Amino acid sequence: MSSVVLDASAVLAVLHGEPGADVVASALVGTAIISSVNLAEIVGKLADAGVPRRSMAEILDPLGIEVAPFDADLAYRAGMLRPLTRGKGLSLGDRACLALALERALPVLTADAIWHDLAVGVDVRPIR
Repeated sequence: MSSVVLDASAVLAVLHGEPGADVVASALVGTAIISSVNLAEIVGKLADAGVPRRSMAEILDPLGIEVAPFDADLAYRAGMLRPLTRGKGLSLGDRACLALALERALPVLTADAIWHDLAVGVDVRPIR
């Protein structure tokens, strides 16, 4: 059973060895979940860096992160977060992550400092 939701920024911190990577790595021991929307963000960043598709699974699979499909319920949840997060400029990916955390009643790990004072009913835990 998952115990934490990861934002794309948290996973990218691990992949790039950025500050906070250790915090995320300790959560990866089979207990982390990510939205498929956030996985697409990570894949996009890897593609931007020239990583071939076949290599992406070799990079991401060992992390052991469960991937949650972005279904209609999560789409509605994410959409309903837009008015609450518009002032912070959160993206669809950000709201997808928060929607998953709301659905599963789990905290979120993120490297995105702008999330620190969101009032959307999610326990946001900055990694740095």
